[in-house]
Amino acid sequence: MAETDEQARQQQAQDGARSDAQEPERSKEDVQSKEDAQSKEDAQRLRRTNAWRAAERVLITPPVYRSLGERLAALAAGAGSVTDPDLPVDIYGDGVVAELEGRIAGLLGMEAAAFFPTGTMAQQVALRCWAGRTGNSTVALHPLAHPEVHERGALGAVSGLRTVHPTSEPRLPTAQEIRDFAEPFGTMMLELPLRDAGFVLPAWEELEAVVASARERDAVVHFDGARLWECAPHFGRELSEIAALADSVYVSFYKTLGGISGAALAGPESLIEEARTWRHRYGGQLFQQFPAALAALIGLEQELPQLPSYVAQAKVVAGAMAEGFSAAGVGWFRVHPEPPHTHQFQVWLPYEAEVLAEASVRQAEETGVALFRVWHPAAAGPPGVSFTEVTVGREGLEWTAGDVRAAVGEFVKRLAWYWA
Repeated sequence: MAETDEQARQQQAQDGARSDAQEPERSKEDVQSKEDAQSKEDAQRLRRTNAWRAAERVLITPPVYRSLGERLAALAAGAGSVTDPDLPVDIYGDGVVAELEGRIAGLLGMEAAAFFPTGTMAQQVALRCWAGRTGNSTVALHPLAHPEVHERGALGAVSGLRTVHPTSEPRLPTAQEIRDFAEPFGTMMLELPLRDAGFVLPAWEELEAVVASARERDAVVHFDGARLWECAPHFGRELSEIAALADSVYVSFYKTLGGISGAALAGPESLIEEARTWRHRYGGQLFQQFPAALAALIGLEQELPQLPSYVAQAKVVAGAMAEGFSAAGVGWFRVHPEPPHTHQFQVWLPYEAEVLAEASVRQAEETGVALFRVWHPAAAGPPGVSFTEVTVGREGLEWTAGDVRAAVGEFVKRLAWYWA
């Protein structure tokens, strides 16, 4: 899924930890100020969560917004449809975990797959395995790719890998950029879709060409497919055909599929066997993982077949949002990309993130319609510009274009408090 409140909180905690390490000596006033800011953020997050959960109309209900009881009940209710609940629980990766691995290998058309507790671990293991096999520890990837933005330098700090960037444009590299890149690299990693650039994807022919250009350089190709599930409608291809372009693929279970946690790495049998060894070394050989595995299997059964309809509806929602902002006289705004490539896209507005967050919560509290969730300040560009990520799920299928335009109008009205 798009970034959840919990993910945002974790990233803030990580950023805070990094700041602590850089500034070991701080005054009591600094400490108190940081604690006050954290308390304020916690209160805002709780208010946002409560408003979203109480809303009568949403575009999606992120699993993290559901209560513990609701998640447990859904897991129990769905377990019988994906496996035999009377089977023994898994121990160190057998049982239902092995079932899930086999299902993923089949879906992606790969020889084998291995379950990992996190995508960060799965991807890092894949890249270090390929570095050993190619004899080149340099990985070509986008500067907005997940390992560069959200993993605190793990590829270099933990695995001794070096990264290079064939392009800095807000899209994946082109075949010509790969051919012209001056430095050698052993692995090219492509994030499909490129989330921090707006969940953008190349055309199928462009993807084929960039993969071929990497092969020309004797590099292996790895797909960061955390959100690969929703790419099939854009490419007009089955998942197995998309995955066949790469030497290995990582997929996530909690983002698009609404699982609890976990990921899988798929590829050649020999690579996956090596990856299992590194998974153990990294501390990822967990004693039992059946809740995460069950949730993943349920997601594959219940959510995966619905994704084409979510992607189609996202195009309707994005177009209606643009019409709504134009009609409301906002002036400058961006719905990006338009139309969306997946069931997720960005909305950009010329306001501070705090202003937009307050308007979003007020709309949910006062009208029962929750349109936007977390807003972020733009990392680049002029101050006072912010963006949010919009995800269309099962609940969003009920919205008409008129419903969206009306909701945008109500949201813009609540921006007026900023000028009052």
